[in-house]
Amino acid sequence: MSFASFPLDERLQRAVKAAGFVEPTPIQTAAIPPCLEGRDIIGTAQTGTGKTAAFVLPILQSLLTTPAPRGRTRALIVTPTRELAEQIHQSIKQLAKFTKIKSATVYGGVGFPAQEQALRRGTEIIVACPGRLLDHVQRGNAKLDHVEVLVLDEADRMLDMGFLPPVRRICELAERRRQTMLFSATFAPELNRLTGEIMHRPERIGVATAAPAATVEHSLCPVPQERKTELLLLLLEKTDAKSVLIFTRTKHRADRVAAQIERNGHRTAVLHSNKSQGQRQKALDGFREGKVKMLVATDIAARGIDVAGISHVINYDIPDCADAYIHRIGRTGRAELTGEALTLVTADDRDTVRDIEKALGKPVTVRSIEGFDYGRPTFQAPAPGRNGRPASTPTSWSGGARMGGRLKPRRAPRRR
Repeated sequence: MSFASFPLDERLQRAVKAAGFVEPTPIQTAAIPPCLEGRDIIGTAQTGTGKTAAFVLPILQSLLTTPAPRGRTRALIVTPTRELAEQIHQSIKQLAKFTKIKSATVYGGVGFPAQEQALRRGTEIIVACPGRLLDHVQRGNAKLDHVEVLVLDEADRMLDMGFLPPVRRICELAERRRQTMLFSATFAPELNRLTGEIMHRPERIGVATAAPAATVEHSLCPVPQERKTELLLLLLEKTDAKSVLIFTRTKHRADRVAAQIERNGHRTAVLHSNKSQGQRQKALDGFREGKVKMLVATDIAARGIDVAGISHVINYDIPDCADAYIHRIGRTGRAELTGEALTLVTADDRDTVRDIEKALGKPVTVRSIEGFDYGRPTFQAPAPGRNGRPASTPTSWSGGARMGGRLKPRRAPRRR
């Protein structure tokens, strides 16, 4: 199948060709036809699957074929983060380049005046984060009563970030007879309730279930918590990496780790929510352009970063759940390129490792790094269960008693 088979306006077909798109991805193949028909859509798809074009192209087609007064906001795309909003905005600009359709981004962390000016000039598409959008609505800068198409992207992430109440309010303000599309990697019960409230007979499309690309190699690197930085610096020294994305659990730790990497001779940038939008954009641009080889980030960067050719993702801190791991690792191994995911783990991480292995459907290789002194405490990986799959109950990774500098394996309790 090719993009030429979709009934798209000639101007959109030209833009698709100019963007280098040839064959649609699975989510595009499944979602674009019903979206073009104006149906409500629930799409299960993770980042890196091409879902942005899957909703942007139908939006642009609808705006081009249905006449309306110029400058009226007719489409609204709601996202959890500024980075994702900018990524979608750039995709709209790319695909609408041969049309006169305008879009604007609305998010916090920057001043109101530039956004106010863009909204008051008139824009057919708004790409927004929920809180700042409602601020503009209250100020009278944005009106949603003519929104014909509403997209909620990364809905599970918005739920995690506490955005469900403002999202509900936005849905109430938008035109009731609109088309609604919701995309999410996972579905909590709250999202099922939301879709029941805001959608009309939606079509469910499940593509690319939560699993990283098959081209990604996964490894666990055991290390005591207090020696993580020492191991990380050795890893960076021994790894032939084109670009490395390093995740930490906290903003303070991201700053500290980045400073230590910089002192070790690597050009490094930091990305987290305490940085201004200008600082965040500069960090992303430097990383994308290859001026900066290392980017240290908190989970705010796990979604919405579209940087080609990231060769390695290193979890300095293991994420808090398997879904978060999948989203972090989704930054590498894209477009069928190979990638490597390394996770620094302590004995306290055993439960999360078990969940990650269940999601992957296989044990993760435990890797020792040549040149690192393992004379201090280490541990064994969880024993595999039947058919090589992870056991449902871990047989090791005890955070408890130490024996001779090693962590003592703990047996699973007998069932009575």
